Amino acid sequence: QVQLVESGGGLVQAGGSLRLSCAFSGRLFSLYAMGWFRQASGKEREFVAAVDLIGDNTVYVDSVKGRFTISRDNDKDTAYLQMNSLKVEDTGVYYCARARVSSAVSGSEWFDYWGQGTQVTVSS
Repeated sequence: QVQLVESGGGLVQAGGSLRLSCAFSGRLFSLYAMGWFRQASGKEREFVAAVDLIGDNTVYVDSVKGRFTISRDNDKDTAYLQMNSLKVEDTGVYYCARARVSSAVSGSEWFDYWGQGTQVTVSS
């Protein structure tokens, strides 16, 4: 049984920061890449960031580069998304996902387990 549970979402003013956490339960967390996706109301799910199995290599969607940082702590079976300088357009439901590969990838088709999502709302 694999479960991912996100936390840390909420309401924040533009320019502020949030740190999302993804608690993983199941076997072999450290073998797979982890990713974050988001979905704004009425829009398609969008890739945000991914980190490889070790935590050394990361990929980001262009719109969050320099503002967001994905990381993982394999000793705690937890992935994180640090979000700084938040913008109104960052608003959406953020989902944590586990890939079925070890490299940081951006396509949702590479991710086989998903969390329930946590709402992030950025106000102007």
